[in-house]
Amino acid sequence: MTITLNETHDLARRSFVDSANAPGSEFPIQNLPFGVFSPAAGLPPRVGVAIGDQILDVAAAAAAGAAALSFAGPAAEAAKNCAAPRLNHLMSLGPQVWSALRLSLSRALSVEHGDEDLRRHLTPMAQAKIVLPVAIGDFTDFYASVFHATNVGRILRPENPLMPNYKYVPVAYHGRASSVCVSGTPVKRPQGQRKRAEDTAPSYGPSRNLDFELELGFYIGVPSALGATVPVGAAAEHIFGFCLLNDWSARDVQGWEYQPLGPFLGKNFATTVSPWVVTREALAPFRIAAFARPQGDPASLDYLDAATDRAQGGIAVTLEAYMASEKMRRAGIAPLRITHASFATTYWTVAQMVAHHASNGCNLVTGDLFGSGTVSGPEKSSWGCLLELTARGREPIALPGGEQRAFIEDGDEIVFRGFAEKPGYPRIGFGECRAVIMPAG
Repeated sequence: MTITLNETHDLARRSFVDSANAPGSEFPIQNLPFGVFSPAAGLPPRVGVAIGDQILDVAAAAAAGAAALSFAGPAAEAAKNCAAPRLNHLMSLGPQVWSALRLSLSRALSVEHGDEDLRRHLTPMAQAKIVLPVAIGDFTDFYASVFHATNVGRILRPENPLMPNYKYVPVAYHGRASSVCVSGTPVKRPQGQRKRAEDTAPSYGPSRNLDFELELGFYIGVPSALGATVPVGAAAEHIFGFCLLNDWSARDVQGWEYQPLGPFLGKNFATTVSPWVVTREALAPFRIAAFARPQGDPASLDYLDAATDRAQGGIAVTLEAYMASEKMRRAGIAPLRITHASFATTYWTVAQMVAHHASNGCNLVTGDLFGSGTVSGPEKSSWGCLLELTARGREPIALPGGEQRAFIEDGDEIVFRGFAEKPGYPRIGFGECRAVIMPAG
């Protein structure tokens, strides 16, 4: 399904919330991502929309006197669902309802159509408690970057870096939904079995090789029936929106356990997501052609192929990872950007991931979280994890102040940022996905 650009994408539209109009704002009126927040201590969480440095209480805004004229029909029904403590009810309503609510919010917050009386339903982000936006039932993490898969393969299997199935099937593993945390939640260093090459037997203890994985996440809104498949050309209609995702990885635990059945304890101890969900419609201006497969690569099988997906299956989103050690933070040194990559380089599209997930009749459920897998580009500056960037620890990264990092140490903070931009368009930001690593125990 191709999203037609409409007035919510109007480049000239401005908000009466001045911070939304500032150059480089993460959350201009053309974005309007959804999240869940508590406006004050002791108040229950509810759905909000980010606008500049403020959060609009959607249900309260829709119920407000004069502004109620902006919310009618499907938008009004959708807004009532925003009094809930999670996005799931809204996510289940489908693309037409999501679009109607987005249009009403865009008008209500605009200079030309809005009602400044809505200011009383705004909460400064700095004063709000922002929580996990979705009740996540299942988490599946893909392996969509051929550059990442090849780089890791060269490290682990120099003689056979890319497995023979990679260019035929979107590979994934089933993660752990219960350990998905919202940005800002500290992550405790995991413990597990690890075995170095020189060890005669494994030992149990804190991971020595803790890593991040720079990913784009996306949430399923519209479910599918058990036993049904999802055509790749219609798969996007099931996606509510996107977030940043850090699939934390204990590489030493993972390396010892992953054969023969794949990732387990090396992955499921924590996954961090950004709190704001950028809607599929907000990213419509940044849809591009899917990654061009090199000459000689096999064509996608029929169930993974659609002309519309080839033409618009890619998304031009830039992803960045930063690191700040405890020493850097104490000295007031800004986090160091250690990599940046483009989601446009992923081998598999989000629609192909969704279609493949349901291709055996597995039912998609509202609130399911999908991860893209580590997003890496062709150059070293765009590799999306320390395993790649440091050549499995052999080439440490230099930090300001004389420190070096082969892998993440206790007290380090990892920060992800993401955005979509192109000339003439407001920047669509994702906010931050950050966490500090705490000692094991």
